[in-house]
Amino acid sequence: MSETELKHLPEESMAAAEPSHDAEDRLTPEFVTNVLERVDSGDAEGARALVEPLHPADIADLFELTPSDRRQALAATLPDLLDGDVLAEMNDWVREDLIDALDPHQVAEIAGELDTDDAVAIIEDMEEDDQRAVLRALAPDDRAAIEEALSYPEESAGRLMQRDLIAVPEHWTVGDVLDYLRSNEDLTTDFWEVYVVDAAHHPLGCCALSWVLRTPRSIAISDVMAREQTLIPVDMDQEEVALKFQKYALISAAVVDQSGRLVGMITVDDIVHIIQEEAGEDILKLSGAGEGDINEPVMDSYKSRVRWLIANLATALVASTIIGLFEGTIEQMVALAALMPIVAGVGGNAGTQTMAVTVRALATNQLTQSNTWRTIRREIRVALLNGATVAVVIGVGVALAFTNPQLGAVIAAAMMTNILIAGMAGVLVPLTLERYGADPAVASSVFVTMTTDSMGFLVFLGLAAATGLTG
Repeated sequence: MSETELKHLPEESMAAAEPSHDAEDRLTPEFVTNVLERVDSGDAEGARALVEPLHPADIADLFELTPSDRRQALAATLPDLLDGDVLAEMNDWVREDLIDALDPHQVAEIAGELDTDDAVAIIEDMEEDDQRAVLRALAPDDRAAIEEALSYPEESAGRLMQRDLIAVPEHWTVGDVLDYLRSNEDLTTDFWEVYVVDAAHHPLGCCALSWVLRTPRSIAISDVMAREQTLIPVDMDQEEVALKFQKYALISAAVVDQSGRLVGMITVDDIVHIIQEEAGEDILKLSGAGEGDINEPVMDSYKSRVRWLIANLATALVASTIIGLFEGTIEQMVALAALMPIVAGVGGNAGTQTMAVTVRALATNQLTQSNTWRTIRREIRVALLNGATVAVVIGVGVALAFTNPQLGAVIAAAMMTNILIAGMAGVLVPLTLERYGADPAVASSVFVTMTTDSMGFLVFLGLAAATGLTG
């Protein structure tokens, strides 16, 4: 469209002609501002004209980019666009904020449009009284399915699975399956595999939809199905489910209860979200930042972070006490005070590197009992190489800078020792926490930092005192 043509467009068309996304497929600030200006001015039709063409995920982004005190007004202006698909894509904190403002019947209407797993994601974080009100407003079948899902542990396969699937008896032919799929309008429309079950509804195998479509009608479905399949226990943690999907390149997988009956399925589109969530969660746990969501309320962020800062304060007192033991040595040679943070800091970075690798290996099941000692020996070798390299650099540098070869030798030995200790701590601390049932991603950093700081000061100042180093 030419510049001349743009000038003759009405204001609404001019706004619609502006790009809604930038080069990285994100909503532009100008677009968000334009929508909110129309909401503030009461121009509901203009706001709707801008937002309606967006994908549900983009509408969810629009609500997340809107300041919290203006989201209710945006929702009131676009009530029919705030549907189940949008809420399913929305950040948990933003969704919870909006759900609290909706009537239980509205929430029930939205939940009834969704797959069970998405409906559970909306309802599970609500207050107990609000949950009961929403469940009462649901259709009996939907209510039963959601109540069953809520009975399973949080972040389990039972919460994640979809109840709507295609299951057929083993004695059917491919033609029977095709006729069943075509004649039943109430069947789910989103599936990739047909599950074959026995009379007790135990899964016997699965058949890819492509195989069903390309096989002659007279062939028995039991002759086409793959008998080897990955079954997911209903109480399996969602992180373990994600690892199975990654390991076996699954598109979907059957979920079974304690008796082995087929009760649902999990699809790869749900797993993509889980992988992203779990990866981000472990990184944030390592830093002690809690959930680390920018939409999280300030007080919740404060509570999740301050306890780890207090824990770090306690461990820092250990290092401070060690420094106090060598007060006389530091007074004799002030250069020690300037150099000892280098030993502790580099050791801390070395420990953090090893810890991050170890925690990731534990989270992805790469590190198991069968390769634990091999991993420990590997990290010790890496620490020795790193320590030797850094020790030579810092030793020569300090000897030249302070014209004191003895000081250079002391700091080189201390650096070598502390990096070796850091490497061992970085792998042994997460392994120990894992063995005793603690989450290594949460607590490892506190103990590793305490070890590298304390041992760095102890070794450096201890060597200086033992060698009689003076200024």
